[in-house]
This record gives sequence, structure tokens and C-alpha cells, in this order.
Amino acid sequence: MEGYTDMKKVMSYWMEGEINNFIKVWLSVYVSLSYCYLSGKIVPKGTRRLISFLPVVGLFLLLPLKLHSMHLGGLTAFFIAWLANFKLLMFAFNNGPLSEPSLSLPRFLAIACLPIKLQNSQSENKNQISQTEKGHKSLLNYAIKGLLLALLIKIYDYTDYIHPTIMLGLYCFHVYFCLEITLAIAAAMARAMLGAELEPQFNEPYLSTSLQDFWGRRWNLMVSRILRPTVYVPVLSWSTNILGRKWAPLPAIMSTFVVSGLIHELIFYYLGRVNPTWEITWFFLLHGACLMAEIAVKKSVKGRLHLPRIIATIFTVGFAMITGFWLFFPQLLRCKADERAFAEYVAVGAFVKDIFRALTSRVPFSYT
Repeated sequence: MEGYTDMKKVMSYWMEGEINNFIKVWLSVYVSLSYCYLSGKIVPKGTRRLISFLPVVGLFLLLPLKLHSMHLGGLTAFFIAWLANFKLLMFAFNNGPLSEPSLSLPRFLAIACLPIKLQNSQSENKNQISQTEKGHKSLLNYAIKGLLLALLIKIYDYTDYIHPTIMLGLYCFHVYFCLEITLAIAAAMARAMLGAELEPQFNEPYLSTSLQDFWGRRWNLMVSRILRPTVYVPVLSWSTNILGRKWAPLPAIMSTFVVSGLIHELIFYYLGRVNPTWEITWFFLLHGACLMAEIAVKKSVKGRLHLPRIIATIFTVGFAMITGFWLFFPQLLRCKADERAFAEYVAVGAFVKDIFRALTSRVPFSYT
């Protein structure tokens, strides 16, 4: 595989420059969020608080440019440029998870920049309770997914012998396993620090029976909880006055997918530093349009027609994967995400081996 000819250079950059930048970026994040926490105590909600937050929002859009790795850089971009900024915008008007007046500074920092939300003592409705209960997984569940991720990484050694279409399918599972395990680790760390139960991030998306089920109740639930109050609800309120309550959700859904597509374009720019070609936005526009059609059909038949669960799951997951092959994953490959991610795995593995060797041989460790 091309791109690994000078692995020592890659390792040196990864372990020295990138991690140093990562620490500096997150120190800046915590200092900035501490300012927002204090500002929220002093400045009244509304335009004045929003203005006080805007420099931090701008900083959070710039900080990911300091990082270049797929894992540290990509996750940092997702956590601060998307999640933290949207939560701060809600907090400016005293909405969202940061608006709870009893939040301590450590909890504020964790909730602001991590994909977590503390559970309420009473869920808003029975549906949320059901989703939360289903979302909790055993350690065995995560262990199996961790082993499958390790197996996928090993399979990449044989990419020259595997059909490109099959590789795209493997990338689908790689992204899912990597996201779920990473977010679960972040949630577990926050749980240990905060001593509170946290809402789940994924709910087995490969069991989805419809696009509504996939995007609303199973895939990356933190993003759904962020986009709903910031995009969906305001557009829904506006469109209700024009279209009526029956059809008002449709433009609200499309608006949500448009915003999601644009934010994903930004995240992909952080990953690859290449100008967008807008396939990612078209991916979300396509799914938004299909979800609107799905809801319209459901309203028309009024529950009189149901596909068998296994057929509905095959159609839903198949549609998500095929459209991902077409519009989503080619953009990851365009910025050589697979090669860079593999190089990072190798770098970390070599670093751990060197540390272990140094400890067991009682020789002072020096990474040169």
C-alpha cells in the first residue's frame, strides 16, 4: 500500500507534533468553555450572551485546523466545531443541556464538548425511556465490536486482493464500529468523572426498519438531539403556519438534513484539507428527500400497509449502504482516509510496543 514507505517519519509526527498540538487545542477548549460558563452566570440570555459567545464559536471553527490526523483531528472537529458550537448557541438563549442552572463547571465542560447528555430523572415521554433502555449495551457487546474492528484493520493488509466494492462495505462497518467504540469510551470517562448515567449514542443502526427509524432513533443520537432544537423545531414552527400541522414536518426534516450535510462538508474539510465537491451534501439531501417521501406515504396509508420487519431492515440498511458507496465514502477515499487511518494504527501500535519493550527491559524509553 502506498503511503507507508517512511513509517518512522509518520510515527514521529504522530507521537510528537500531533499529540502536542492535541493537548494545546484541548487546553484552549477548556479555557474557552470556562469563560462561557462564567459568562452565562453574568450575561443575561439573548443577543448579549450570544455576542459574548461568538469569539469562542469562531475559535472552535479554527482550532481543528491545528490537527491533521484522522482520529484526533476528526474527533476534535466533531466535538467542538459541531457539538460544542451548537450547544453554545442554544445556551446563549438559555436552551439545551448547558442551560441547567445547577451544572457545576466540570459537568459543564464535559457536556459542552463531549457527545453526552445527562439523563433526566423523568424522561420526556415513554418513547425516550424505551430508547434509553435499548441503548445500554453490555461490555461483551463492545468487546465483540472491538474485536471486529481489529479484524477489519488486519484485513486491510490484503486490500490488493479484495474487490473495491467489498472494501467500501468494510469501510461502512469500520466507521460504525470506530464511532460507537470511541463515543462509548468518551461516555464511560464522563460517567466515571461525573458519577451520572448518560444517554446512549447509538442503538444498533443495522436493525433499522425505516429511514425514520435509522436517523431518528438509532444513528448518532447525540446529533439528532442537537439538530432537533436548533433546526427542526424552529422550521417546524414556521412551516406550521404555512402548511398546517400535517405537512409542516416535511420542510423541517429537509432543513435538518441540509444543515447536517453542510456540517459534514466542514468536517470532511478538516479531515482532508481539500475543497468540497458537495457529494456529502447531496447524500444528505437524498436521504432527506427519501425520508420526506417515506413519511408522506405513511400518512397516506395510515398504518394499513406494513413490510415484514426483515424485509424493511434489508431495504433500509441496503439503501443507506448503497448511497454511502455512491456519495459518502468516495469522499473519504479522496483524502486518503483509509491510508492515513491505517498509518495511525501502525504508529500507535509501534509506540505501545516500544514502551512495553522499554519497561520490560528496564531501559530508559526514548522515541527517536
